[in-house]
Amino acid sequence: MTLSIDFIDETDRLTEEHSVLIKGILDFAAGKEQVEEGSEVSVTFVTDERIREINREYRDKDQPTDVISFALEEMGEDEIEIVGADMPRVLGDIIISVEKAKDQAEEYGHSLSRELGFLALHGFLHLLGYDHMNPEDEKRMFKRQKDILEEYGLKRE
Repeated sequence: MTLSIDFIDETDRLTEEHSVLIKGILDFAAGKEQVEEGSEVSVTFVTDERIREINREYRDKDQPTDVISFALEEMGEDEIEIVGADMPRVLGDIIISVEKAKDQAEEYGHSLSRELGFLALHGFLHLLGYDHMNPEDEKRMFKRQKDILEEYGLKRE
């Protein structure tokens, strides 16, 4: 399974190793979730200040967070779905705070790579419709997340 992933690093702090790992875990998850070949997703790496601005603007939460996802397949009121035979599926955007990922990696005692992979997968599952707004959905999403990470080999170190 191969996704078309657009990486944007606004922090200039990511290595090639990070990009390869994130592409690998997202491609693996896409295969597990039977996402159409060539589906598109963007992954943007930002500072705490930038993710705080996004969180404030779109979620009315004036604080930094680790990852935010914007699913493009969610239809809003008065929106029209565009369907074409040769159009790739556009899943949406995943935005990750590198600073928050680094802090959490230190807090949990594992590598920055593992935390970035975890956050990318978490955001990706949100794009596919998983959520954790209630205990039942949270249990389902977190189990799926754990299963994919373990099967991929990205365990807590």
